[in-house]
Order: sequence, then structure tokens, then C-alpha cells
Amino acid sequence: MEATAIDPRQLIREAFAAREMAYAPYSGYCVGAALLTADGRIYRGCNIESAAFSPSNCGERTAFFKAVSEGVREFKAIAVVGGHRDTPLDQLAYFAPCGVCRQVMTEFCKGSFQIIVAKSEIDYEIHTLSELLPLAFGPADVPLARD
Repeated sequence: MEATAIDPRQLIREAFAAREMAYAPYSGYCVGAALLTADGRIYRGCNIESAAFSPSNCGERTAFFKAVSEGVREFKAIAVVGGHRDTPLDQLAYFAPCGVCRQVMTEFCKGSFQIIVAKSEIDYEIHTLSELLPLAFGPADVPLARD
């Protein structure tokens, strides 16, 4: 498979577009994510809240679940943006994935997977999954049933 270059600005633009679709009537906190596959496709995800809260889903996991549900299992990077819907875009803070989202990333990605947290297309940071989730518990840590 040919390597796909990571364009942080394109992923950030896609994440902001995904944020516009967020369903956050309870918290007002809108999150958008753009997930880059190894073959160059981008899957968008937004957070989706529920009145019962626990069935709510983060934007990052929405993007992963969309991709995985279509058979994609190799990923290079994700851009994540978030903030209260009333916060002007020029006043957003960096938004990092929650622990549950980091755990889902560990299921499908290597430690070198890039996580781009952004305030804008020009104001962003890039971290690896290993940096944001050191000593991760992943698929290699689960003993498989043996015959």
C-alpha cells in the first residue's frame, strides 16, 4: 500500500466541517473529528449526545466506527476540534480525545498514530498515540483462547 502524506490543514478543515454536524443539545459542546486512513480516505465524525448521557458518542469514535463498519482497519492520523457552540472559533482551546477514545485508537492504531489537536488550520499540535496514552493496554495484551 502506498504511503499517504498527512496534510494537517486538510484534516483540520474536515474536522471543523464535521463539528458543524454535532448533536449536542445538553452540553452545547460540539466536537468534530477527521480520520485519515492508510489509503488516503477521510472519515468524519461528530459527537452525538443522548438525554441518558451514557449512550452518547464522541466525535473521534464516530469517525472510527464509520470507517471500521466499512471494513477499514488501517489509519494514519486524526484531527480533533471542539468547544462550546457559543465560543467564537478564534477563541477555541486545544481539544484532546478522552480516555475512551484513546483506548479505541489503541485497538486499531500503532503508537506512532498521529493525533492533531487544533484551534485553527494554522494553530495546532501533533501528538502520537503513545504520547497521549503511555503504557496502553491493547490487543497484544489480551490472551487469546488456545486449542
